[in-house]
Amino acid sequence: MKEKNTALVNEKFLLQNKTARRLYNDYAADLPIVDYHCHLSPKEIAENKQFADLTEVWLKGDHYKWRAMRTLGVPEHYITGAASNEEKFLKWAECIPETVRNPLFHWTQMELNNPFGINDYLNEKSASEIFSKANEMLARPDFYTKALLNRNRVELVGTTDDPCDDLEFHEQLGTQENPFEVRPSFRPDPVLNLTVKADFLKYLQRLETASGVAIMNLDTLLTALQNRVDYFHDHGCRISDHGLVRMPEVPTDIIQLEKDFQRYLEHNDLNMPNPEAFAGYVLQQLCRMYHAKGWVQQFHLGAIRNLNSRLRNILGADSGFDSIGDDGQAMRLALFLDALDKDDQLAKTILYNLNPALNEVFAAMTGNFNDGSVAGKIQYGSAWWFLDQKDGIQKQLNALSNLGVLSTFIGMTTDSRSFLSYSRHDYFRRILCSLFGKEMEKGLLPDDEAWMGQIIEQVCYYNARNYFELNR
Repeated sequence: MKEKNTALVNEKFLLQNKTARRLYNDYAADLPIVDYHCHLSPKEIAENKQFADLTEVWLKGDHYKWRAMRTLGVPEHYITGAASNEEKFLKWAECIPETVRNPLFHWTQMELNNPFGINDYLNEKSASEIFSKANEMLARPDFYTKALLNRNRVELVGTTDDPCDDLEFHEQLGTQENPFEVRPSFRPDPVLNLTVKADFLKYLQRLETASGVAIMNLDTLLTALQNRVDYFHDHGCRISDHGLVRMPEVPTDIIQLEKDFQRYLEHNDLNMPNPEAFAGYVLQQLCRMYHAKGWVQQFHLGAIRNLNSRLRNILGADSGFDSIGDDGQAMRLALFLDALDKDDQLAKTILYNLNPALNEVFAAMTGNFNDGSVAGKIQYGSAWWFLDQKDGIQKQLNALSNLGVLSTFIGMTTDSRSFLSYSRHDYFRRILCSLFGKEMEKGLLPDDEAWMGQIIEQVCYYNARNYFELNR
């Protein structure tokens, strides 16, 4: 009698029929990865970091896990506090059996399977052995950062970088022989945020130092930003990124805006009367710079951040207290993109939506600004943050299929700080193949594996490779 495979991650995982399994194995599983947006550390890649243990590579900075642990009553001491790495891991392991039907349960088993080859369920009983076994592997050079990228056949790592960054480690990577590219991405969120004046003025000082431009008014601010765009471009950057609750309004009275900003800089006790108009104008000018350079621009829309003020004050920002926003998106987004398109200065654009109620809104919006200049110029980006789980991915794919053209989609990106998150690409590929396989067997798609397989290859790899012009 054949022994039953009890491991969650097996040849049938998420692949619900024979057609799906053939599509996955023959067309998707072994494709390289173009990870065009993530938050990996270029320093850790350049220096080929060896991780101390499984907690460092897996739990550190992972606010998905932190939120689940808090929900299950784990004290902060074992999450971001002073507990040892082993104690933190053991507490996480105790939580895992309670996370069934949360995507963390799937991701945990997938990330143990790849790269560690561990198929045992993580729980209180298995935790010590798994911790020890993984730590032994992490001590080997074939589990350092570069080897983890190579193991997953990664061709591009798109890091996320502040405009004031000197890109020292990208320069180092440029002198090394690696089978993958690491490109910086330009993320100027602080220069658009006037919420706390002291923080904004401190950031302007950093920008002045980085650019060598004294910022005294709106024109000199834009000159400083152009300087940094040029610097990033010279260091291989071809992508920008912006995290916004929603697109800012497009201002009309630029003369008044210039006067307001001048007074804002000159008088410590004054705030900008219309900070959103300022953000809208500066962002518009940045987008024109991106277009001139031939960059791709990304907009992550809909997150409301750091909502727990008490714990933010204790733990700092980005500690797991963010949520899905419900602010109106459609008209602001349309007006912003149209203002650029009027002058034919709209760059290739990726729009990420965080509110599932707006999936169709975003999918429809992309079609308004595709102009035939390039396939899929305006992309409805992959399911993001709270939505990058099975249900969210399926809904994004369905909305795009119904209102756009799925075959032009550039596919998944990790948007992660962890070197173990490349399982997210495998997760996406399995879900995509399952979607196609079910519809092929129901007669809703042609029963032609070569034809459907080619579409899957495009979405999983080739579209992104072409969109970001790799090796050109």
